[in-house]
Amino acid sequence: MATAPSGVAMRQWMADFVAETLRTDSLEQVVSRLDAQIIDRVPELTDRDIRRDLESSTRAHALAVLSGLTQDTMDYAVPEQAHAFARTLARRGYDLRLLLRVYHAGQEAAIDYMTDVIDERQLPSQFERSALIRLFERSARWINTSVEALTDTYMQERERGLRAALNQRTEIVRALLSGEEIDADQASARLGFRLARRQIAVVLWTDTESPGATPLPFGPAEPPEAPGGDALGLLERTATRVAHALDGAGLLTVPAGSSALWAWIAIDADAVIGNVTVDAPVRMVCGVPAAGVAGFRQSHRDAIAARQVVERASADLGRVVMYSQVEMAYLAGVDEAAMRALIRRELGPLAGQNANSARLRDTLLAYLRCHRSPEGAAARLGVHKNTVRYRIQRIEESLGRRIDECGLRLELALECVAIYGV
Repeated sequence: MATAPSGVAMRQWMADFVAETLRTDSLEQVVSRLDAQIIDRVPELTDRDIRRDLESSTRAHALAVLSGLTQDTMDYAVPEQAHAFARTLARRGYDLRLLLRVYHAGQEAAIDYMTDVIDERQLPSQFERSALIRLFERSARWINTSVEALTDTYMQERERGLRAALNQRTEIVRALLSGEEIDADQASARLGFRLARRQIAVVLWTDTESPGATPLPFGPAEPPEAPGGDALGLLERTATRVAHALDGAGLLTVPAGSSALWAWIAIDADAVIGNVTVDAPVRMVCGVPAAGVAGFRQSHRDAIAARQVVERASADLGRVVMYSQVEMAYLAGVDEAAMRALIRRELGPLAGQNANSARLRDTLLAYLRCHRSPEGAAARLGVHKNTVRYRIQRIEESLGRRIDECGLRLELALECVAIYGV
């Protein structure tokens, strides 16, 4: 008759499992799997900034729960990253039931993961039973503790939001962006921002880890940011400074996450947007200026698209990126496989990863951007015009055709490589 494993044997197995899972690569795989299952069950979380906060929360939960598996007590402190996630849901106007769905989905995902681990390791049946019982006990304690603490956090933030103008702004902005029919004059009055004016949408975020990001296992701890404080305060100040630099006649901001901000700036036709700068760790993308409710919506979509390019880019595009700078790369990059096929077809041997290929691509792109002017390309690259002519000759030999015979697709392929890499 099979006997239950000893407490020492069970504790040792758990300790080995925890140590293996806490390795950086293993932990990230676990976090990605849990988040994917949660988002599949709760599709409202597909928003980029909410996903970012969810990932930070899941990682912190995973570290806390894994560490607790080797302990005899079941005391569980809810990590600050989870409180930040709950506050984000409250600020974005989601119902409390969404937060509860997230944690029930997370519990199911964690149990599914542990069940798969136990099955893969083919543990003896009695050992398997003891491990699952321990897991169920800990997960029940985890879900109850988390839901109780985070419900309070959510309600406190929600109540503050309901009392503040932020909630009103958020609801109106969400209605405008979703295409709901809304009276523009009434919305302008409630927002304190004239929608009929020419405006530019910007998205700001920090390129550091999410607020309160958990350090690597056994690494030095970093103090978490105050929820919604330091990061959002920095972004608000940056947006105000940018609006002032553009002589903006109005500024509207809405938090998009614990470290991301959406903003719209009312500007005149002669505003020079390309001269705006921001300081690390802030990044900013800008849509195309437009007027009216339709312009409010479209400029924001432009900015969101520009951010997608920035976050996919292998090259450093700078801290301020205009949608007009990356529009071709965004449109071509929507279908990754098609874009790569275009690059291979148009560039051929120039698509190599060596330094010489990169130098020839840079020269050709500068040449095309300067309307096929060797002098213009030379000035842009800081080389002699004869160097440009020589490189163009080599490029034509590699491509097997004259540059003058090439169309827009060649320039598009070069733009994509310059941003996404080879």
